[in-house]
Amino acid sequence: MTMEKELLDRHLHFNRRRFLKGLGFGIGGIALGSLLIPDLFGKHEEETAALGLPHFAPKAKRIIYLFQNGAPSQLDLFDYKPLLNKMQGEDLPASIRNGQRLTGMTANQTKFPLAGSVFQFGQYGQARAWISELMPYTAKAADDLCFVKSMYTEAINHDPALTFMQTGAQQGNRPSMGAWLSYGLGSENKNLPAFCVLLSKGKGNGQGVYSKLWSNGFLDSIHQGVQFSNGENPVLYLADPDGMDRASRRKMLDEVAALNADSYKEFGDPEINTKIQQYEMAYRMQTAVPEITDLSKEPEDIIKLYGPECLVPGSFAANCLLARKLSESGVRFVQLYHQGWDGHNNLPGEIKGQCKDVDQASAALVQDLKQRGLLDETLVIWGGEFGRTNYCQGKLSVENYGRDHHPRCFTIWMAGGGIRPGVYGETDDFGYNIARDPVHVHDFHATVLHLMGLDHEKLTFKHQGRRYRLTDVAGKVIDGLIA
Repeated sequence: MTMEKELLDRHLHFNRRRFLKGLGFGIGGIALGSLLIPDLFGKHEEETAALGLPHFAPKAKRIIYLFQNGAPSQLDLFDYKPLLNKMQGEDLPASIRNGQRLTGMTANQTKFPLAGSVFQFGQYGQARAWISELMPYTAKAADDLCFVKSMYTEAINHDPALTFMQTGAQQGNRPSMGAWLSYGLGSENKNLPAFCVLLSKGKGNGQGVYSKLWSNGFLDSIHQGVQFSNGENPVLYLADPDGMDRASRRKMLDEVAALNADSYKEFGDPEINTKIQQYEMAYRMQTAVPEITDLSKEPEDIIKLYGPECLVPGSFAANCLLARKLSESGVRFVQLYHQGWDGHNNLPGEIKGQCKDVDQASAALVQDLKQRGLLDETLVIWGGEFGRTNYCQGKLSVENYGRDHHPRCFTIWMAGGGIRPGVYGETDDFGYNIARDPVHVHDFHATVLHLMGLDHEKLTFKHQGRRYRLTDVAGKVIDGLIA
């Protein structure tokens, strides 16, 4: 065993018990421990992993999640099914649907006409992954991507499906993925939050996004996502008001912190300390955020890589470039939401615009991270909350069809951060059911946490007498996805 590996093993297996044992429980050792790791004696070991240390050696240090809000049609992008074109207009066999519940939008249909895709597909990369003509830039990056074609969920409507994909539960008031990672691993940059949120919107039929998707839930509020805007002030209320300079702000924060410290002594509410931390974070962000959000200084080759839209504040391309800068600066989890994928009607027309918005910038992000040597330690995720049906919603037209929600199978892709490139999972010839290697949302969450060095069964928080976790009481790590 090399000295470097031995030191790494010691670091990753370091815990409070070993620390105290090694120092012989001396008063000086305890004092030193509290200085080295301020949270060391603050919480019960079984209630937190929030010492900023993973459970085991991680493959990824940070995540950028490109969430396609509204559910892209996997059958028009990544899951090529020539049988649907061959059987165009024929009724979906009852043996394939097998009594699956439907949404209110197709529940009254007596016929379910199969709808093939009007778009051409080709095979790309060493894995010969099928990719639609709508995604030419993604096709060029195929060798860096892992297409997971066998994702599934129970939720059939947007709100519960969105919430489930982001928080591991279909109801609200649960911590989101970013909040769990902030809680478990902390931040790499004390001048920036561990969890940042960026929003963009395409021209397609949109589904709303709301703050519960990046909520801290029952975790301390320091772990909630910080939403960036596309206005003059990227983070609202961060800038000093007119007439206040940095020295005055510093003095005010010191006075407020003293008052809050007195309140904490009296009431013992941990949220008071959280409030102090948030004020201090905002103060530090006043210097860090303007520099990071200034995209005007990016070199011409980077602008060309992401496309001219990256200079339009609030666009998906601009948010991808900003996500790279935030991740490069040590933000643990950057969440993008791009709205407009809800293709119930005129899907061919709407999906062209959506793909034009996201294809180049998504692939550029992967390439940019790779050329900077950051892709190996950054996990990039692309996908929505569920898939789309293989049958048409309403009247079928070759040039103008719509697809309803489909939770039984859908496709996402991942790149970097310890992911094995290629194709994982398979659906049946109708693109309706999973034929091989299913991946449930809980399995997806367990695998993502594993790549970050966290055991999903150990990352827990006790709330109202029960220990909660991102994967609830289910989930398994999918070894086939890991390099």
